[in-house]
Amino acid sequence: MNYLVAGSGKSGIGAVRLLLKLGENVVLYDGNDKLDKDEIAKKIGNDNVEIILGELKDEDISKADVMIISPGIPIDADFVNKTRDAGVAIWGEVELAYRFAKGRVIGITGTNGKTTTTALTGEIMKNYFDSSYVVGNIGNPYTDIVTDTNDNTVTVAEISSFQLESIVDFHPVVTAVLNITPDHLNRHYTMENYTNVKMSITKNQKPDEVCVLNYEDEILRNEASKVKNKVVYFSSKRELDEGAFLRGEDIIYRENGTDTLVCNYNDMNLVGIHNVENVMAAVIISVKVGVPMDVIRETVKNFKAVEHRIEYVRTLDDVKYYNDSKGTNVDASIKAIEAMTNTTILIAGGYDKGSEYDEWFDAFNGKIKKLVLMGATKEKIAKTADAKGYKDYIFVKDLKEAVEECKKAAAPGDAVLLSPACASWDMFKSYEQRGDLFKEYVNAL
Repeated sequence: MNYLVAGSGKSGIGAVRLLLKLGENVVLYDGNDKLDKDEIAKKIGNDNVEIILGELKDEDISKADVMIISPGIPIDADFVNKTRDAGVAIWGEVELAYRFAKGRVIGITGTNGKTTTTALTGEIMKNYFDSSYVVGNIGNPYTDIVTDTNDNTVTVAEISSFQLESIVDFHPVVTAVLNITPDHLNRHYTMENYTNVKMSITKNQKPDEVCVLNYEDEILRNEASKVKNKVVYFSSKRELDEGAFLRGEDIIYRENGTDTLVCNYNDMNLVGIHNVENVMAAVIISVKVGVPMDVIRETVKNFKAVEHRIEYVRTLDDVKYYNDSKGTNVDASIKAIEAMTNTTILIAGGYDKGSEYDEWFDAFNGKIKKLVLMGATKEKIAKTADAKGYKDYIFVKDLKEAVEECKKAAAPGDAVLLSPACASWDMFKSYEQRGDLFKEYVNAL
């Protein structure tokens, strides 16, 4: 087979490395003609790979059987359409890895909470199975671990909507869709498209295989009837006939009429009701792949928050600083705001994904005493603030200034929260870089 890999980021490099390991013919293409071929070859670790930069010619397409696209490349990009029209199969990096990997896969998606749920589920698997991996949107290319898998491996994959666009045969034995709220509409155009892409994680599952859904998400309740496999719910607001739910402060798992206590909410290191939901999803997934409850319980109790997700940074002058750089959309940021128990100064703004901010301001609930705005969306957010009658906002030129302004405005007992409600790409390479810089500036105060 002749493979054409599009994109020279993490996913693309991972795909090329795997294909070389497997002895396949591979060409790497990137539309950015300013890139350095020697630098790309160094990342791959092979000087003999053919690299095409800039324009993709018809003759390049004609030599390929399969094109592997990175998540950052839309499925309807012009060159992808052209390649598909030429009869070339289009796969994502996830599809490629799945076809060559061994063992069972767990697939986790949702607008928010998927990184925490994936990391926790991965920790539970590590504590029970001899061979387990955590891959995907969490930052570890699935292709990197393919040749290390065996028939007993359990791979936990965090799958974004961008990755789901290009799956074909990808078949997790258990899936979870945690929630669906507006996000990435600049890429998916409509909520219907976005929802369909998210739910496509279940499309290759067998009727007896489980899909875990959030009962309190209206979109997911409506989608459940279309899912052809077995749906198991979790809920933070009501008791369910089957699944996981909250009874007072206890997380309960119910199956065949038997209730099992997972743990008390206060026994966890994670904060916020959204994290209770993430835990419930991880519990159901873990039970369904055969992990005993005592292993699940101990792992849940000891698990700490994922970096950049309501991550405690430090306390200075009785003010607590939290890094929620992973709050890259309105709903994620709302959950971070709701998790704050003190009066809070909020840093927000960034790359514009086409979001609206009315619900976000509604969630302030008198808790946000000052809003510090930066990035491409600051004017747009300020317009909504004006319309909502919220006057306590200021503009800053960068994150360093934002942190300095927060220190000036904070009183003892307050919290400072970076939760941008926007992507990072206007000012930073990634939300990780934004969060790391925030921590650096806070620790330098």
